[in-house]
Amino acid sequence: MENDRLMKFDNVVANPPFSLDKWGADEAEGDIYNRFWRGLPPKSKGDYAFISHMIEAAVAKKGRVAVVAPHGVLFRGAAEGRIRRKLIEDNLLDAVIGLPGNLFPTTNIPVAILIFDCSREKGGVNEARKEVFFIDASNEYQSGKNQNTLGDAHIHRIIQVYNEFRDSLINDQWSIINEKFAHVAGFEEIKENDFNLNIPRYVDTFEEEEEIDIQAVQREIEQLEAELAEVRGKMDRLLKDMVV
Repeated sequence: MENDRLMKFDNVVANPPFSLDKWGADEAEGDIYNRFWRGLPPKSKGDYAFISHMIEAAVAKKGRVAVVAPHGVLFRGAAEGRIRRKLIEDNLLDAVIGLPGNLFPTTNIPVAILIFDCSREKGGVNEARKEVFFIDASNEYQSGKNQNTLGDAHIHRIIQVYNEFRDSLINDQWSIINEKFAHVAGFEEIKENDFNLNIPRYVDTFEEEEEIDIQAVQREIEQLEAELAEVRGKMDRLLKDMVV
């Protein structure tokens, strides 16, 4: 608190409890700081309560927010869907970064980092930036016995690609290199997806299977059958010699 108001920060970073039940929805209905003016999150899931608080605690037209959240915040509907849509319409969402599962000792589910940038608000220096950047880093990890970790190389790749987006260095060559890793989505594309931010809707990681040459496979089968027949013939002759 500062002068009976929420203290404002240039950067707000947190890993709040995932989908917290009984987070205080009843008290939030009369919140004197008006943190939930975009909508009241459901009583059973407090993810957007934390997100709403963090955004209201960021400096207007300047502050930035980075929050770790379960993937459900990207696509769940009802109250959460309405809040998510309002945040996108207000042009606050800057990026969605999908991370692998089993990164935390308390849960093995995959998580996402949501980055909000208040400089994209009306009157902010980045007001003209309307795109949302998606990164699918779900395969960027070092496998461990009990827990996965992000190695330096994985972190470097995520940061490098995100900074290229921030610095507007994206071009066709960049898109080709990162087409299975990242995607820039405009407002209309997100709107067409009904404001669903599920990462596979934007980053296509599908790998086409190599086309099978049926004739070559058939020739290989015939060759193997011929070799098998020859081996069986040798075995039969060997067994006859042993009996004699």
